[in-house]
Amino acid sequence: MVLLPIEAIEEAPEPIARLSRDLLEAAAMLSRDEVRYIVQGYYAIQEYRKAAANQVRDLNKAGEPARLLTWYVTQASTIEGQIKRAMDRWTDNQRVGRWARAQVGIGPVLTAGLLAHIAIERSPTAGHIWRFAGLDPTAIWTKGEKRPWNAELKVICWRVGDSFVKFSNHPACYYGHLYKDRKALEVKRDQAGTFAEQAALTLKQRVFKDKEVRTKYESGHLPDGRLDLRARRVAVKLFLAHLQWVMWEDRYGKPPARPFVIEHLSHVNLLRPPAWPID
Repeated sequence: MVLLPIEAIEEAPEPIARLSRDLLEAAAMLSRDEVRYIVQGYYAIQEYRKAAANQVRDLNKAGEPARLLTWYVTQASTIEGQIKRAMDRWTDNQRVGRWARAQVGIGPVLTAGLLAHIAIERSPTAGHIWRFAGLDPTAIWTKGEKRPWNAELKVICWRVGDSFVKFSNHPACYYGHLYKDRKALEVKRDQAGTFAEQAALTLKQRVFKDKEVRTKYESGHLPDGRLDLRARRVAVKLFLAHLQWVMWEDRYGKPPARPFVIEHLSHVNLLRPPAWPID
């Protein structure tokens, strides 16, 4: 990497200006298209900022100058914070947004991404959202065909699941606790040999270079990482089902026509969304 001389650093632009009150008020009225673009940009900036921060640490360890790169990290972090403020205002302006953010692990940016991508008028059941988010295992994307799910929403849902895992020890994280319970159940089933047939099928469909992973499948069991992903998906799908319920009731004044369930979910009695209705 080529570092600019100190003169360039000293002439760098002023720090990013904070959002004015007028801009924050305007943020409450953003269109869904604008929000989709902003959320996508937020995560792109975040990834660049993380990579730059890692490089700053490496340069500092090597005793090399990194002032301009450090300035960039600071500016990117500031922009992230400003976007959060804007998304906080946008989601707080919606009843569904306030419900989503009431769930531990779901912040304003994740909420904004979900609401910007999901159109409740096209989602009469939770299954419609699951399919649109790439969480329907029957949806197959073959070469030459249009992708049957929304790639950006699928990534957002992955981030939702990752957040539930991070907050799973929080006493008030409803979906994090669900994830932990489901993970324990998946491990118990795997130990009992429940997934032996699935492991054999996976070996026929895929080639594994990792000897440890291949051996695990050959023994009739699933790797811990796959068991973890299965548990995450259950937590995310229940959250999306609850989100569909809330969005539908908020829009039409009544719950969805048919109750939703998650196949083999042990807590099938937990149907109503937590903390709903909300002011």
